[in-house]
Parts: sequence; C-alpha cells; structure tokens
Amino acid sequence: MTIPKALYIFAGLSFALVSHAAETVTIATVNNGDMIRMQRLSKIFEQQHPDVKLNWVVLEENVLRQRLTTDIATQGGQFDVLTIGTYETPLWGAKHWLEPITALPPAYDLQDIFPSVRQGLSVDNTLYALPFYGESTITYYRTDLFKGAGLTMPEHPTWTQLGEFASRLHEPDKGQYGMCLRGKAGWGENIALLSTMANAFGARWFDEQWQPELASPEWTAAAHFYVDTLKKYGPPGVSSNGFNESLALFNSGKCAIWVDASVAGSFTTDKEQSNVVDRVGFAPAPTQVTDKGSSWLYAWSLAIPATSKHKETAKAFITWATSKEYIQLVAEKDGIANVPPGTRQSTYNEAYLQAAPFAQVTLQMMQHADSAHPSIKPVPYVGIQYVTIPEFQAIGTSVGKLFSAALTGQMSVDQALAAAQTSTEREMKRAGYPK
Repeated sequence: MTIPKALYIFAGLSFALVSHAAETVTIATVNNGDMIRMQRLSKIFEQQHPDVKLNWVVLEENVLRQRLTTDIATQGGQFDVLTIGTYETPLWGAKHWLEPITALPPAYDLQDIFPSVRQGLSVDNTLYALPFYGESTITYYRTDLFKGAGLTMPEHPTWTQLGEFASRLHEPDKGQYGMCLRGKAGWGENIALLSTMANAFGARWFDEQWQPELASPEWTAAAHFYVDTLKKYGPPGVSSNGFNESLALFNSGKCAIWVDASVAGSFTTDKEQSNVVDRVGFAPAPTQVTDKGSSWLYAWSLAIPATSKHKETAKAFITWATSKEYIQLVAEKDGIANVPPGTRQSTYNEAYLQAAPFAQVTLQMMQHADSAHPSIKPVPYVGIQYVTIPEFQAIGTSVGKLFSAALTGQMSVDQALAAAQTSTEREMKRAGYPK
C-alpha cells in the first residue's frame, strides 16, 4: 500500500514528509539568546508540520559540548539535530558521524551563505551542517563613559590602549568595572578569547613541527596582560564569567569595555535586555603587534548525526531554521536588528545596516578573519581561536582551567604557562604528533 505524503510549504521552501504517526525530533542547542528565539519561533514550524513534534534540550555551552561529544563518539543516538560549530563540524564530518547536507531546495540559495562560513562547515566540498548564525570578535564600549573621561576609541584599538582606558574608567565603588572579558574555563569560553589575544601579541599554539609554544615570550606577554588586567580592572568573580554572564554585566551597565562575540550586538541594543541601549559603541577587535588572528571566526550551526532515526524531518527543520525566510520571520516578529547575523550576504542590505549599528563592524571583522593564517608566524593548523584537531577540545579545556586558576590567585601566570606547556606537550606526544 502506498503511504500518502503531505507537502508542506514555508515561503517557497517545500518539504515532502510522510504523514503518519507523529515524529519527535530531539534538538540539542545552546542557551544563547538567538537559540532561545529559535525555540520560540519553531512553533510556526510545528504548525506547518502537524505530524512533527520538536523536543528541545537546551544546555549551557560547556555542558552542551561535553554531552554532544560523548553522544556522537559513542554513537549514542540521543539527538536528531545538533548545535555545533566550525570546530566540530569538519572533524565529525570527516569521521562520517554527521549526515552530509545535499540536495537543498533552490529557494534555500546556498550561494548566499558567506564562502568562509560554508568552507568552515565542509569536508572535501561537502557540507555537513547549516549555519544558524556567524560571528567574529568586536569591542563593545560605553560611549558616555568615554566622553565623560575625555577618551576617544581609536579606529583600530590595541589591547594596550584598551588596558589604559580600563584603568581610567574602573570605578568599583560605583559598580563600574574597566574591562569585562571571559574568565570561565573552557576551550570555547576563556580560551576562545585568550587565543585571539595571544595571536594579536604574535603567539601561536604550535610551531611547524607541532611543538607547543605556550611558554613563548608572546604567549607570556598575552597571558600576563589578560590576568593582570582582569585582576586590576575586571569584575569580581570573573573566573566564573562566560559569554552570557559577561553580556549580562555589560547590559546592566557594569562594564566600560567588553571584547567578545559580535553576535552580542543585537542584545546590547535591545531595550528589553539592555540598560545601556543608547550608550554603546562598537569597534573592531583589538590588535597588538599584529592583526592576524586578532578576531575569531565561528558559526553556530545545525547538523544531523548519522545515528538519527528522523533524518528527513531533521533536514526539513534545519533547512527552515537557517533559511532566508526564517531571517525574514525574525525581522517581522522581533525587529530587523535581531535577525541571526553573519551567515548570509543578503542579510547585510541597506535596511539592516541602518537598523543595526553593530552590523558594519561585524561584517568587517568576519571578512578580516582568516582561519588558514591565524598567526603572524607560520602554523601547521587551521583555526583562529582553536586548532582544528580532535585533541584540541581536551587541550583547550585543560589550559583554560589553568588560566582560570591564575585569575583566582591559585597559581601565578608563569606557573599556569609552564603547566599549560607541559600538559599540552604530553597530550600531543600521546596523540602521536607530528603525524
């Protein structure tokens, strides 16, 4: 007997799904604002697909990465859609742990996706995830505080300049802190920020023979600046602050300067979330001795594990959630400044650039970021705020814990660097590098 199919259409994108017992698609995602919005708006997808139920598992960033890595490596099959990024996608795609994304409908307009983002989610020109939003690094600062202190943000600031500004604007008695940066341990938390800082200081993770260089003069200079600046001018408890905590501090008016992901731009200018909406300035990511690798490139993306039992329905969902039509839906429901940034060239039209004061610098930083050349020195790896090898997840998290300990005074910066060098050498030797 032929099972009837229902054709569902969403603004030009059509999906043929078998219409029988309801399918439950389990989606694992991160607790960032854009993902929470996606979960809310997905009710529309369910209305368009009445035989589909979406089951959401929303987790803190470090927890999400740990859960997904364990599940995918053990072929656990807990999830049908994974929220992963440009680090995991090529590694897991190469292992055939993810479904290749092929035969997208013409209306999806794959060529509209920024080439650097497509490349970061591909293996041998085959796409293994669809980008939900893309980001680089930018500098957020309080224009009113700068004006009051007679300061001017340079067109291209350096870390040294930001440190000097932080010293002028740090007034802890008023609950005003000069510099807010990520301190929470994790390869995607403090190490993401610290890696770009180290790159700007002229450092690299590994030399051309895969020997770690965490004890180099460049890493030493960057690490001392990071720890000393946050100890002097950062908020209390900074070692517990990741992206969400830092965003909350900035939006509550407690940070004079914050360097972090460009995706935060829409939240700093949202009157429902931010107390400083009309007092936020946006500048490029800081440089130091070089601008190579000074701003990261990342795309939170949606992928389908090979273990999913609902691959066609999962594909229908991730196609919907990353489409031009979804972006238009966000613009209509929540305002054009809140659309997912950094994935589609068509997003950066005149209306968006006018409505989103952070859009131009975001675009500038994303176009500047070069994952193939993250350091002023030659490197054997690809990746700016991470190194695209399977071992980096463990290495980055281990090193992140050491620098977090340095922030709390459990060890000195030099002790943290020495321990980071030793542990990374041990891990790389165990993994058999150089290959």
